[in-house]
Amino acid sequence: MNKVKELPGEAIVAASQAPSIGNSFLAYVQRVRGGDMGALPAVLGLVVLCAVFAVARPSFVTAINFANLFTQGAAITLIAMGLVFVLLLGEIDLSAGFASGVCAAVLAVTLTSAGLPWYVCAAAAIVTGVLIGTVLGTLVAKVGIPSFVVTLAAFLAFQGLVLVLVDEGTNISIRDSVIVAIANRNLPPWLGWALYAFCVAVFAGVQLRRARTRAKRGLTADPMSLIAFRVGMLALFAGLAVFALNLERSRNPELVSLTGVPIVVPLILVLLVVWTVVLRRTAFGRHLYAVGGNAEAARRAGIPVDRLKISAFVICSSMAAIGGIVAASRASSVDPNTGGSSVLLYAVGAAVIGGTSLFGGKGRVLDAVMGGAVVAVIENGMGLMGYGASVKYLVTGSVLLLAAGVDAMARKRAAAAGLR
Repeated sequence: MNKVKELPGEAIVAASQAPSIGNSFLAYVQRVRGGDMGALPAVLGLVVLCAVFAVARPSFVTAINFANLFTQGAAITLIAMGLVFVLLLGEIDLSAGFASGVCAAVLAVTLTSAGLPWYVCAAAAIVTGVLIGTVLGTLVAKVGIPSFVVTLAAFLAFQGLVLVLVDEGTNISIRDSVIVAIANRNLPPWLGWALYAFCVAVFAGVQLRRARTRAKRGLTADPMSLIAFRVGMLALFAGLAVFALNLERSRNPELVSLTGVPIVVPLILVLLVVWTVVLRRTAFGRHLYAVGGNAEAARRAGIPVDRLKISAFVICSSMAAIGGIVAASRASSVDPNTGGSSVLLYAVGAAVIGGTSLFGGKGRVLDAVMGGAVVAVIENGMGLMGYGASVKYLVTGSVLLLAAGVDAMARKRAAAAGLR
């Protein structure tokens, strides 16, 4: 009889714990209250900034400006994606900007002076990034020099190296059609829609597979309604983006047509997927988070901390090389300022604004993409409103400080809640 009486209560408890959109939303709210806000501040900031600029300058929401946002923020976003790996360890790379300039200069010199094929030149630029990361990582991990000092020294040295490569200030023009196309050409409209369908299908498949795997292991899985909501939101916003990018953006379509998704977009998407899988689905990624959380505990657990640090710097400089190639493609040239000026500040800002912690142990590659979008919107919107570099720097610096403050407060709240 006792068992019979307990069954209704058990059924009520089970029903209250059953996965649903409501329960998932409440769980998310609990995580936010506990300090785990993820990319929420970046998303909210992006929405507010877009709304403000759209009202202040209606040209902000035109198709041509929408496409410009992708190309303007591409190089910064790629460099920021690499910086995430270093920041996860609680380290910093102040040389990433000029490292991208060095690799871009290698690309330009091998293209023009050596006359090598574009793929050989691009590979040479990326190999240069790998070598740079290996040297920096070794000095930090094996020699024990703080990353701030090592990369600050590299920041200064790489400026001189760029000058040497471009012959003390020469502007090297890039005319290779493939390299120039990376940041200046677009996919055919039909290929943009095909890419859209493929991405939505893959995302849906991953979500379903994850839910099925967790259910088989007896773990709480996301409800099908929540999965459908996520897929639907991705399909909606990505579809609107592809539709807008496929609109005619040329002022004289009869002379030259300008439609389609910029080629740099699938490049960023591919790298985003690859590095997300590395961080979330491999032992290497789990070890990075462990070292960032507590390096000494990770070392005692048998994790090769030094090797991980070197690998993180290699990834960071390699992504800086790819960012340098994209920057050179967009400008169709390389000069002493390539990778300099505000590139490093914007890249670090993009990673932090997106949600990656400066204290290590917390961050995703997606954070760099979200933060890169915020930085691109600020720079683009301020430019449309006629503000100069001074105002852009002030606003971007303020947003970065706000993001760092939110991260610090979130960590305190998480510590108070016993989550750290």
